[in-house]
Amino acid sequence: MDNYSDTLQEAEQASVGSRKRSKSSSIDTGKPVKPQKPSREKSGWVKEVWDWSRTLIAAVAIVLLFHFFVFNLSTVEGQSMEPTLYEKEWLFVNKYSYRFGSPQLGDVIILKDPAEGSEKKEYLVKRIVGVPGDKIEIRTGQLYRNGELVVERFTDTVIEDIDYGPFVVEKDRYFVMGDNRHARASRDSRSFGTVPETMIRGRADYILWPITKLNSL
Repeated sequence: MDNYSDTLQEAEQASVGSRKRSKSSSIDTGKPVKPQKPSREKSGWVKEVWDWSRTLIAAVAIVLLFHFFVFNLSTVEGQSMEPTLYEKEWLFVNKYSYRFGSPQLGDVIILKDPAEGSEKKEYLVKRIVGVPGDKIEIRTGQLYRNGELVVERFTDTVIEDIDYGPFVVEKDRYFVMGDNRHARASRDSRSFGTVPETMIRGRADYILWPITKLNSL
């Protein structure tokens, strides 16, 4: 019995010693533990910024392509196209239409000012009244094309300037006038001559602003 009791006591002491060693091994060292950040947090933020930047770059590129090759917006300056167009109105200019076709009679066009040097960037808005081969003449306040009177419903007066012509429009060139037919109201083909097709930048299709004037031309 005594031997049994000694063995049990020794076992208990061994168990207590083992627990003490276990507790001592888990003692806090007192050093702060740094929280670990998710490794993907930074890379996710960078990817999101890159995605937004790529979308923005693509959008700007598309707008620029459309601006240079398809359309642009132009603002009317001056009174030479009244009563059709008034100053400060915004026009939708179709730059694509003449890539597969030629300008037509009655088109309202945007053209580079023939009176300016090549370094200038002045543009005019006028209406085509004569195409290649047409004979243009102005007499007694009326416009004649190929000997026939042209009825111009978009004007509000007879042509108050002096008579002109007759004149035959050359190949690949166009005779343009402003809709304002009052005296000295428009500088057009009567003063700077016919316009080569290469100087025509596009066709004005719509009035976009002010919204109350929204209309096709």
